[in-house]
Amino acid sequence: MTPRLLWLLGFAVLAACGGRAPHEAATEVVAVHRTMLPGDPAGAGWADVPEFRAVLQPQDMVEPRLLEPSTAEVRVRAMSDGTRIAFRLEWPDATRNDLPASGRFSDACAVQLPTVTTPDVPAPQMGEAGRPVEITYWRAFWQAVVDGRPDAINAIFPGASIDHYPFEAASLQQGSPEQQAMAQRYAPARAVGNRMSGPREKPVEDLVGEGPSTLRPAPETRSDGRGARSAAGWTVVLSRPLPNGLAPGARTQVAFAVWDGEHQEVGARKMRTVWLPLLLEGGK
Repeated sequence: MTPRLLWLLGFAVLAACGGRAPHEAATEVVAVHRTMLPGDPAGAGWADVPEFRAVLQPQDMVEPRLLEPSTAEVRVRAMSDGTRIAFRLEWPDATRNDLPASGRFSDACAVQLPTVTTPDVPAPQMGEAGRPVEITYWRAFWQAVVDGRPDAINAIFPGASIDHYPFEAASLQQGSPEQQAMAQRYAPARAVGNRMSGPREKPVEDLVGEGPSTLRPAPETRSDGRGARSAAGWTVVLSRPLPNGLAPGARTQVAFAVWDGEHQEVGARKMRTVWLPLLLEGGK
């Protein structure tokens, strides 16, 4: 028997057993059943999970639009333990954008699911009135803080020289009420409770939308996430509870988005997918 016939026979046996050929492209996002969901993007448990290549397109439907494409696709793997679902997103990015400042934009990604699992889904543009979607949003800015970047000017601007002002005044005692009040005075975003300012315990935030321009923070963030940077780009794992009505063996739709900070993408200016089919495998 020739090598080619042996290969075809092996492929046929694999298909008959319900398996997947090593290089066969997934036609939908399949959340395979696992008893434990790895939070590490480089975890060995992701190796045998089917990979779906999701084509990205510019958000050119509502203002502010993105007209020039950047990231072409995001590679997606998914797992579920029956109560939570985890997505592993991987995409190429030549530049690392994780330092906040005026005129700087963060690399980021997001996963969107309908709040309630029904036979039909709301509009993919962040849902529609009365039919909300839930979004788990990760930012490289936040990941750097969680990974230990100090909350200090020199961590963001290494060349900065910090002097006390006015120069004649004595320095305030570190940790004193006066020093803490002064620190808050010079951190206005934090002083007014801006949710985007640090420090942060998680690099993710849960959001709810009912159409363009309606995005708002969820009452609480129940999702977790972790991103890892390589020379090629980003790999991010996002884990969240299953939406209402989504049980093992059921189907729904999912959408993804990626922001390239170097391309000055932020808010509505992003690369995104349409709704994509998602299958939640049953328990074994």
